[in-house]
Amino acid sequence: MKRICEPKFIPPVEGEFLPASIWIREYLKIAKNSKRVPLKIGILRTDGSLSVYETEIVDASEFEEINLFFVERIVKFLLWQRGGYKILLAGSKKIGESLKKIYSPKGERAFDINLMSKVYERNFEVEILEMDDFPEPKEISFPVDKDFKGYRIGFDLGASDRKVSAVSNGKPVYTEEVPWEPQRRNDPSYHFHQIMAGLHSAASHLPRVDAIGGSSAGIYINNRVMVSSLFRSVPEEIFERKVKDIFLEIQRIWGVPLKVMNDGEVTALAGSFIINSGKVLGIAMGSSQAGGYVNGNGNLTNWLNELAFAPVDFNPNAPVDEWSGDKGCGVSYFSQQAVFRLAKFLSIDMEDESPVERLKKIQALLEKRDERARKIFDSIGIYLGYGIGLYSNFYDFSHILVLGRVTSGKAGSLIVEKAREVLETEFPEVYKKIEIHLPEETERRLGQSIVAASLPILKDNSL
Repeated sequence: MKRICEPKFIPPVEGEFLPASIWIREYLKIAKNSKRVPLKIGILRTDGSLSVYETEIVDASEFEEINLFFVERIVKFLLWQRGGYKILLAGSKKIGESLKKIYSPKGERAFDINLMSKVYERNFEVEILEMDDFPEPKEISFPVDKDFKGYRIGFDLGASDRKVSAVSNGKPVYTEEVPWEPQRRNDPSYHFHQIMAGLHSAASHLPRVDAIGGSSAGIYINNRVMVSSLFRSVPEEIFERKVKDIFLEIQRIWGVPLKVMNDGEVTALAGSFIINSGKVLGIAMGSSQAGGYVNGNGNLTNWLNELAFAPVDFNPNAPVDEWSGDKGCGVSYFSQQAVFRLAKFLSIDMEDESPVERLKKIQALLEKRDERARKIFDSIGIYLGYGIGLYSNFYDFSHILVLGRVTSGKAGSLIVEKAREVLETEFPEVYKKIEIHLPEETERRLGQSIVAASLPILKDNSL
């Protein structure tokens, strides 16, 4: 795609980086000074909620290719930020027809539509509408019990350990952490009994159980497991029969309100509690990129916030994500995959080492003031600055919480320092209204499992 602009900050390792944020900004400037037409994009979910994004495109035949690129990248971002099974488009029938081909079983975004169809259990669609027929937006959010009233259990299911906490009227009275191997087990009865064992352990420290809340990797819709790496070894047919409703079965057995949400959402909620504010976007840089969002009312949303698949780089030579097959997605810039990719450019030897050890090695080089390591984390900081500029187009936030193992040690402060520098220069209006937080600055190790306990809402007469 045509480079219609250039960034003021060039990553020291990867000079071709073309931030989506400034490309979109430049395109909209061109549209504003040209003959243009309005455009509406909708993302519809099975609960009837609808996210609507309004923009405009240049009304000129020589811009047809650029217009399609712009709209498709916005659609792709919205699809992974908001989530849904149907794209609605009004304003350009031609672009709508192109999107139908791109977002089809044999199109460029076959991965995206297959996963969305799995998550929402509907065939994926693209529908072209007239502007006058476009429905009004309808967003849904979920309040949480910030005072943690009652006797609660919270759990956090990770890839290598499971945590559970007993919480009595907001005060944690017991927490345990137990190693487990969910990704290697193909029989979901293992997962079921492990989770139940943790719940019984926590319950033994409470006079009764009023509610259960959970945090777990994956996508959850109404407490149903739609996609989760924790069950990656479970055959598809068994997944459909025994995994999807595993938490509904646990709720039936315990007979109390239960709510399970993606771990990125609970991380953002923890940040909201610590900062004592809403409008929090959490960005976790671990083995992949995770995202979570708390709105201005301090509530969680029904959005996916799977930012690992959201495009952030419009460079035509951007790295390709192995899973989705798309270029320039967040996972290649905000995860340990980004660290390893950049390390290869700098000839840092990482053969025969596990991902955790490779990351530790590079972070140790930074501690020793190795210039190569500094270039890696400077580059990620530049990515983050431009990424936050992009995210500000799609989220209403005042706080960014940056965490994950990539930010350990000096790496985190270096990344945030560079991101702030980029924001101050390239996006001064965003820089003035937000704060970026590192866990070292804000967190008092408020456990994920403890925060998860706040997810179910209890009515006063249920206590």
